[in-house]
Amino acid sequence: MSSMHASSLFDVKNKVVLVTGGSRGIGLMIAHGFVVNGAKVYISSRSANVCDKVAEELSRLGPGQCISLPADLQSIEEVNRLVAELTKRESKVHVLVNNAGATWGAPLETYPDAAFEKVMNLNLKRVFSLTQAMLPLLDAAASEKAPASIINIGSVDGIHVPTLETYAYSASKAALHQMTRVLAGHLGHRQITCNAIAPGPFESKMMAATLRDFGEMIVGSIPLGRIGLPEDIAATCIYLASRAGAYTTGAVIPVDGGSLVRAKA
Repeated sequence: MSSMHASSLFDVKNKVVLVTGGSRGIGLMIAHGFVVNGAKVYISSRSANVCDKVAEELSRLGPGQCISLPADLQSIEEVNRLVAELTKRESKVHVLVNNAGATWGAPLETYPDAAFEKVMNLNLKRVFSLTQAMLPLLDAAASEKAPASIINIGSVDGIHVPTLETYAYSASKAALHQMTRVLAGHLGHRQITCNAIAPGPFESKMMAATLRDFGEMIVGSIPLGRIGLPEDIAATCIYLASRAGAYTTGAVIPVDGGSLVRAKA
C-alpha cells in the first residue's frame, strides 16, 4: 500500500508550478505556499519590477525557488510569449494556477462596455487561452500516479449574488466554474485534473476598498468569524496539486469561512 503519511500525501517538492497574478494578493499567497514547500514556482504579472522583486523575496525564503516571468495576459500574444519563455526553461509543468483577474464595479445604467470586455477577457477567455497553450507542458508532466493539475481561482461571487454591482466579475467567475467542469471532463483521460477554488474575502488589492468600507459587516456575515488567511488558500492549492487531490477533478471548492452556507436570520 502506498504511503498514507501526510508528508508524502501533500508533497509538492520539486514540482514545477506557474501562478498567474502571482506577485500580489491571493496569487502571492499561493506562490509563497508552494515555494516554502519546495516547489519551483514561476510567477507572472503585468509589472516586471514588482514580479522580479517578489520572486527574489520568495526565493530567499526557500527551500523552493521563484522565478519571475512578467506578462500582460489581456493579450493573446503575451499569453503565447509567456508559454514560449517557459518552454525554453522547462520540459514539463506539473501545476498551472490560473489566478490573474480583474474586477469592475459600476451602476447598471452606466456600466462601461470596455470594462465588461476587459473583465470577461482576462477572467475567462485568457484562462482558456493559457490553458490551451500550456497543454504540451502539462501533458509532459502527467501520469496516472501523479496527474498534472490545473487550478482555476474563481469566487464565491460566481455562486451567490454579490451585494456590489460587479456584473462582469460575478458572471466571469460563474462561467469559469462551469468551464472548469467542462475542461475536467475532457482532460481526465490525459491524466490532468482541473478544479476551481471559490475564495471568499481575503486581504488583497482587489478587496482592499471593500474590506476598508465594509470589513466589520463582512466578518460578521462569515460563520467562522474572520477573513481568509494565506494558509487557507495555499493549503487548498497544495491539496489539489499533490497526491492528496489526485482523484479530485471538476470540483469547485469554496474557501470562504462558510459565507455561502450562512443561516439567514
